[in-house]
Amino acid sequence: MSVFQKKDEMRNKRHILDIFTPAQYDEMTHMIRLGLCCKFHDEPIAFKTATATALLRLDRLAYLERLSDLCRDNAEALRKALIYCVRNRIGCFRINSQILPLKTHPAVGYAIADLPGSNAIVSAFKACGELARQNAIRLTFHPDQFILLSSSNPEITRKSISDLEYQAEVAAWVNADVINIHAGGAYGNKAEALTRVTAAVKTLSPAVRSRLTFENDDRVYTPADLLPLCRATGLPFVYDVHHHRCLPDGLSVETVTAQALETWDREPLFHVSSPKDGPNSKNRRPHHDFIAPADFPREWRRLKLTVEVEAKAKELAVARLRKDLTQRRVSLIP
Repeated sequence: MSVFQKKDEMRNKRHILDIFTPAQYDEMTHMIRLGLCCKFHDEPIAFKTATATALLRLDRLAYLERLSDLCRDNAEALRKALIYCVRNRIGCFRINSQILPLKTHPAVGYAIADLPGSNAIVSAFKACGELARQNAIRLTFHPDQFILLSSSNPEITRKSISDLEYQAEVAAWVNADVINIHAGGAYGNKAEALTRVTAAVKTLSPAVRSRLTFENDDRVYTPADLLPLCRATGLPFVYDVHHHRCLPDGLSVETVTAQALETWDREPLFHVSSPKDGPNSKNRRPHHDFIAPADFPREWRRLKLTVEVEAKAKELAVARLRKDLTQRRVSLIP
């Protein structure tokens, strides 16, 4: 079934299916869904966390109660974030990987069932998933850089997999379909590192593997490195065009786009950003507050695609990019 459910299941009047039927949407060859990443610039919606140092000053029952409060608050913040997305025509939201703070921390980590009121917490997140589903808001995760499936240290790999399993648990509650990671370090031998990644992927649970994607980075792994890995493992490739500009590999944007699309069995997901100090700056890696219109590839403009906007101005950057693309007659969801 399409990611968009039947019209009579939808209740929000801003939903795309108030304009298109599911069959009409599936037949579309191009329409861009813009995504907001994790947090807000101006809107007073924030996700809370804690430090292990602060929690360890408390006895276990007290710090579990504190964590329970934080998880419940973050579920409410996610609900508000989704409502904002619906009202402001944002079709995708990336969930902060610390949505359950310190979930896998070696000293204060916990199972969700350990928390007071855990059933209510899970129910609140599931309600967010239903809200997203009703309004065709795609949800994704992008775990932190310490997720290293390429490490030669088995303990680092074990901890990385544990964190992926936690995020898959929450992803199942909220119906998120992507957990996107980088390949990690090369450790002096890129081929051997990627072999370890492939071996680690084979050990993942179906909940993780069905959502896992790989993205090129701006320091180690290019599209040319990761596309063969994605084809071999059957996992989708998230194309970050800014990272590709920072770390080129001889492949064109057109070629990588075409090859990346072939790895997806659902709506593809790509990333866009602009260099903070312009395209000719000495260090192009830092992200700008906004997206320069020229940095949104022409090769993407007639695709059916989710594009997460990685810009420091967050929701303001998404709004500006929407306006710029609309002026260029690019079809947008919703």
